[in-house]
Amino acid sequence: MHTKVKKWIETDRKLKVNSPFKWYNPEGMDYRKSLRIKCIEATDDHTRIDFIYKSSMIYDNGGWIQMERNAYIQPVESAIKYTLFRAISIPIAPVKHYFKNQGEYHCYTLIFPALPKNTKSIHIIEKIAPGSYFNFFHVDFSAWMSVPHAADIPRKNN
Repeated sequence: MHTKVKKWIETDRKLKVNSPFKWYNPEGMDYRKSLRIKCIEATDDHTRIDFIYKSSMIYDNGGWIQMERNAYIQPVESAIKYTLFRAISIPIAPVKHYFKNQGEYHCYTLIFPALPKNTKSIHIIEKIAPGSYFNFFHVDFSAWMSVPHAADIPRKNN
């Protein structure tokens, strides 16, 4: 009986890790904060920002959340604004997401156009106005843990 065995040949491969990149916020899991950024993902097509929100302890049902249609991100020291083009798991105003309980966690994602490759610090602005808005200034993600997401590497077999 003859068995044909395929052998894997070890070869040098260069792994493309420039894009996309995902930066994880070390404070993203700090349960003491009511709103925090979990991570930022940068690709050639878009910038994705994941958030974690903890509903208010002031209201019996935890209150509500929504996102302004004209929310944007802006590289620090730049006048260019990248306007929100998709919101996942958070409604666009005037629609609201109502919580059922105090202290309930809710994850949502905002997607914006791609930032320039050298961007390391941004402002995330829901709305500049009096009131309670989800605004973050000078978010420096350059020191966050970064994880490259490479495409599947084709393997050679003989």
